Amino acid sequence: MTSDTQPYQPRRACRSEMLPVRGMQYHLRRWQPAQPDPELPLLVLAHGWMDVAASWQFVVDAFSQAFAQGRTIVAHDWRGFGLSRPAAPCDSYYFTDYLADLDMLLEQLSPGRAVDLVGHSMGGNVSSWYAGARPGRIRRFVNLEGFGMPDVPAERTPRRLAQWMDELRTQREGGMGLAPYAGVEAVADRLQKTNRRLPRDKALWLAHHWAAPDRADGLWRILGDASHKIVNPYIYRADEATACLRAITAPMLAVEASDDSLGQWYKGRYTLEQYHERMQLVPQCRIAVVQDAGHMLHHDQPRAVAQLIEEFLGAP
Repeated sequence: MTSDTQPYQPRRACRSEMLPVRGMQYHLRRWQPAQPDPELPLLVLAHGWMDVAASWQFVVDAFSQAFAQGRTIVAHDWRGFGLSRPAAPCDSYYFTDYLADLDMLLEQLSPGRAVDLVGHSMGGNVSSWYAGARPGRIRRFVNLEGFGMPDVPAERTPRRLAQWMDELRTQREGGMGLAPYAGVEAVADRLQKTNRRLPRDKALWLAHHWAAPDRADGLWRILGDASHKIVNPYIYRADEATACLRAITAPMLAVEASDDSLGQWYKGRYTLEQYHERMQLVPQCRIAVVQDAGHMLHHDQPRAVAQLIEEFLGAP
């Protein structure tokens, strides 16, 4: 599919940076005002699984001038996504690595001072654990559809470990690659197929940051390591997740979309009601819903999401 639509034009320009983190180079996007206000905390945006830092551009553009003026905003590509690539080939990724990466990033970006943290999906899950493990590091926390997962009984551990080892074998034999695309228009088609609300101009703009042409054959490939598709060897323990939630001291805003993506994923195995019960464990937490939005709510309704973030971070 091709179209005459022009890619989205960002309102707020950012610059690209690389920072050393745990033996690799981490890629950042920084929206830096001409005159940063030293009284304003750094705002950190954490993307979700198989996404990239550029995904936040629409929300950053939707912030009001009053909110954005003087405020430094950064978004990073998690390891194995976007331009943050491990120095050596990696056949498996571990959830705890993201926690340590975030910790090292914040030490460089905001030494000795708490930040405002916004995380989407996987980025929200990582940020939830981090906010409990390092409560003094976070001033306020916004979680966009970072629901966590259903509890996995310990009895399933042997089966999970076997699955992980089987998938490592499959990956080594080249059986878990990511499909290539003929061009940027095809990448935009893929983004719109996944998210029916994503406008064509934004899909085209995202496609240039979500994928890139391969020098060898010219085909476009997603900027995400295929090893992310391998199941984690560790089962998800809800008691560990809730312990981190209880330890969060920062005020927290949990934002969900009206489409109930949780119900679509887990088919009753883990529900919004159960998620809300977990949120009640956070000492200071309120829930907000964005209407006419799905899991990629920061793409679907960037103005509504930006307004919620502004109001929450600016509240007394």
